[in-house]
Amino acid sequence: MSKSKSRLSLSWVFLLELLFQSSWTIAVTRKEIGFPEERRICRTTVQGRYLLSDDNGYVCDALSLDPQSRCCPERGDKFSCHGCNVLSQCCNSYEFCVSCCLHPAETQKEQVLKLKIAKPSTSGTYLNVFDFCAGRCRHNSESVVHENAYVSDFHHCFSLPSNSSGSIVTSVKARLNGINVVIGRQGDSCDSVCKLNGQSCVLNKLLVLNQCDIIQKYLSCKGACLASVGADQPAEVVDDAPKHLNPGACLYTQTQSMLSCNGSHPHTRRLCPCA
Repeated sequence: MSKSKSRLSLSWVFLLELLFQSSWTIAVTRKEIGFPEERRICRTTVQGRYLLSDDNGYVCDALSLDPQSRCCPERGDKFSCHGCNVLSQCCNSYEFCVSCCLHPAETQKEQVLKLKIAKPSTSGTYLNVFDFCAGRCRHNSESVVHENAYVSDFHHCFSLPSNSSGSIVTSVKARLNGINVVIGRQGDSCDSVCKLNGQSCVLNKLLVLNQCDIIQKYLSCKGACLASVGADQPAEVVDDAPKHLNPGACLYTQTQSMLSCNGSHPHTRRLCPCA
């Protein structure tokens, strides 16, 4: 009886050792073979005819894109700002605009994730920096003159909008890129002021100039900066104007629909965006 138990015990030991060796062999084999790890799939821009920018910050041509990962080859500059004015945050190429915008030094993730995708209050916010850059670098109303021409070749801009929920003021230089800001003569409209310079008044840029901190960069505003309702704003009241008109004061309108290129007043000098 004891011999039987002894043989049974040895059999169990042998069986357990066999199972252990088998499982170890399988584990080693798996490790040696190396099962492929899950690869990250890149997101890319689709607007350009020849170039693409991926969400890693690289720019490449469509033919060199990795067919499996959809990523650009990691050669050349990452977060390239080729053809970009870093000061104004505007570029002459959509793909390099996106690449430059993705640079952590140019766009802060914390700020971008607070921004609404569109103006309506029901609009959602951006989920990531790539979505912001890909959307922001496309043409917008601020880069167009008279609806059918660009203000300049650098019309792909990624600067943060001034009406963002993060209270971030866009660089004035960026929003006025390509615009000649001219102080008009007393009583002249912006249409007349710009025409004298061989240019035309850019209506949508009046909105950029219609802010006290910007008006004060161009005009003396000796009599403060006051809200008004005229079609001649933004403007400065001339020094010899009647006292009730606040001589020397700068004026801006709180009613944006009043902004006009042909508005004028006999006692003001207008601040005009020409191009």
